[in-house]
Amino acid sequence: MSDITFIRAESVTTEPRLVRGAVIGTVLVLIAILLFAPLIAVFAEALSRGWAAAVASLGAPDARSAIRLTMIVAAIAVPLNAVFGIAAAWAITKFDFRGKAFLITLIDLPFSVSPVVAGLALVLLFGANSSLGAWFIAHDVRIVFAFPGIVLATMFVTFPFVARELIPVMIEQGRAEEEAALTLGASGWRAFLTVTLPNIRWALLYGVLLCNARAMGEFGAVAVISGKIRGETTTMPIMIEMLYNEYLSVAAFSLAAVLALLALVTLTLKSLLEWRHADVLAATRRH
Repeated sequence: MSDITFIRAESVTTEPRLVRGAVIGTVLVLIAILLFAPLIAVFAEALSRGWAAAVASLGAPDARSAIRLTMIVAAIAVPLNAVFGIAAAWAITKFDFRGKAFLITLIDLPFSVSPVVAGLALVLLFGANSSLGAWFIAHDVRIVFAFPGIVLATMFVTFPFVARELIPVMIEQGRAEEEAALTLGASGWRAFLTVTLPNIRWALLYGVLLCNARAMGEFGAVAVISGKIRGETTTMPIMIEMLYNEYLSVAAFSLAAVLALLALVTLTLKSLLEWRHADVLAATRRH
């Protein structure tokens, strides 16, 4: 009989069990206070006067207008940012050119600029006191304090999400497959549809989910450029603030509960995507 040596498995940590339990418990308490308690408070306040009052507040014209505007803005901004993100990631990862580092810096710009500053910059650019804004007004096109301005502000703050998810994945995959397809006679468009797009589809979906979540919840830039015109330029976050300032707590928290539910749906889809395609999405974490 061969000798078998039993080696006692050692813990990867050297701290006593009591210390580890205290650290884990502290983290769980902080998560409960910072994440779950606010969500519970929102839904509890929304239902404080019953389901009927909450549903009635959501049926009010201003609330319906805010929900509709938020959905329309997200439906426009997210697909456009997906297209721009794919184009930017394709240019950065598939071509070598001067100014590539500067282009990456520009993509990251919305992460470093305050949304309020971004909204103010758009007002200064397209406002009535600017040459460009005066030209648009002369041609009866309203951007500031109107729907186009809200879309522009939302697109600005959400632009990096898709590109930043795609760039690491496309760097990881390299150019060999596209070059092989082009060598075999495929056009650039066909190579993109049959080679590149299938390889990046999960990272693209992940970026779109993040972009959509930020688009629906954006407040700062939209608050500046929208003018907060009730029933016209008020998105859900802005309408929530207005209702709360008017002491209409049930209406404010009911609308906040809808926004929270949309965020939870997005988070669930994001978690499922990470679970099913962790190997593909891990490339984005390594960069």
